[in-house]
Amino acid sequence: MLKKTGLKIASVKACVATLVTATLALSGCSTTGNLPPAPSAASQGDYSYVVGAGDNLNIIVWRNPELSLTVPVRPDGKIAAPLIDELPVQGKNSVEIARDIEKQLGKYVRDPVVTVIVTSFVGPYSEQIRVVGEAAKPQFLPYKQKMTLLDVMIAVGGLTDFASGNSATILRTAEGNKQYSVRLKDLIRRGDVSANVEMRPGDILIIPQSFF
Repeated sequence: MLKKTGLKIASVKACVATLVTATLALSGCSTTGNLPPAPSAASQGDYSYVVGAGDNLNIIVWRNPELSLTVPVRPDGKIAAPLIDELPVQGKNSVEIARDIEKQLGKYVRDPVVTVIVTSFVGPYSEQIRVVGEAAKPQFLPYKQKMTLLDVMIAVGGLTDFASGNSATILRTAEGNKQYSVRLKDLIRRGDVSANVEMRPGDILIIPQSFF
């Protein structure tokens, strides 16, 4: 009987030791101490908005109102318009699209002059800002020039009560998926503006859950 009891106690101790080890390992994985802080200014040169699926384009053909119209960009990144069956536009800016349309219309219209105006903004997936984890409203956001971390957090409604804000990270796809640490708790709940940083197109903000 004593022998069986001793075996049970040893088994319980082994289980507790395993649980403690696993907890420490998990805590180690959640730390961002070994990641560099995100740079306050995201240097990227001149930014030019490029069109993505879901955008709306207002196409104006000078002196040809019958060819002018507003069209949505389809999920495959293409548009269709009078005298244009299929035209890929995703990943191009409005000037590039206008020149492409002029080439297509040039087969039927003499010296067409086209202006393209983007009237709604979604942008391609590669440039959207994604927020995952313990945000009040995790979602994707169209990137805007000079967009900051604070702008993103306002758009997603801040942190949940279970968020580990100062353990959040930015996965920067524009730099080969390099990771940076950010201090969301200091920024949002303590008003520390030094924790505010600029975002870059394609950034993924990951907000982990606090275990304490």
